[in-house]
This record gives sequence, structure tokens and C-alpha cells, in this order.
Amino acid sequence: MMITTSEVKVRYAETDQMGVVYHANYFVWFEIGRTEFIEDLGFRYHEMEESGVLSPLVDADIQFKRPLRYGQTARVKTWLKEYDGLKVTYGYEILTPEGETAVTGSTKHVCVKKDSFKPISVRKSFPDWHEAYLKAKGDE
Repeated sequence: MMITTSEVKVRYAETDQMGVVYHANYFVWFEIGRTEFIEDLGFRYHEMEESGVLSPLVDADIQFKRPLRYGQTARVKTWLKEYDGLKVTYGYEILTPEGETAVTGSTKHVCVKKDSFKPISVRKSFPDWHEAYLKAKGDE
């Protein structure tokens, strides 16, 4: 199974009044990890969009374990949790500088036509991505 690790330096604007990362910012960090994961597979999300296909979020899950604070550097681990040729679920673990789990979660996406939002098959429309996903998941 392929795992991509991204680093994010916690900025002051990402913290709340308690001095910890505001919960919604973790979803931005998930996106950073997901984008890097896709790039590590050799693809660019914007190229998919240019072909008239979008990949909207259809489900998200997050668990908070430990706080992260301003000035710390978080590590975002991203992997392919589930993939069936139509839906893709990415898994995430965000670690503290000490390597402890701060946050875990997942996001589920489908590919749709930009003009109609009609779902499309990654397997059929993007066979190279399909094969890369299978390989990254360890199903090849």
C-alpha cells in the first residue's frame, strides 16, 4: 500500500481562541495530502478538471485525538483506503511533531461530468488512474 506524507506548518490563522488548530482546517490539510498523493501517482487533478470531470466530496469522517498548535509542523499521511472503480476513499492520519496521532479521518469522492454532475467510472474514463489506484492500494 502506497502512503504519501506531506508536511504542514501550523499557521497562526489556523488556530482558534484556545490556541489549537481549528477543526475545519484539518479538511484543508486532507486536501493537501490527497493532492500530493495524486501527484505521487503521476497525475494532476487540474488536468482531470480541464477534461470536463470533477471529483466532489460525498462523505467525510474525522476523529480528533490530540491538539496541534501554532508553530508546530504536522505530518499528513494519505493513502487509498477503498476504491471500486467509481468511488474512491482516501484515508488520513495527521501526526504531531513527536509522531503521535493528532487526527484520523477519511474522505470519499466520485467523479462526475462537470456539465451534468452525472457520475462516471474512473475505470472506463481514466484507465491509467484506475490502474494506478489498484497498484497504490495493493490490489494489482
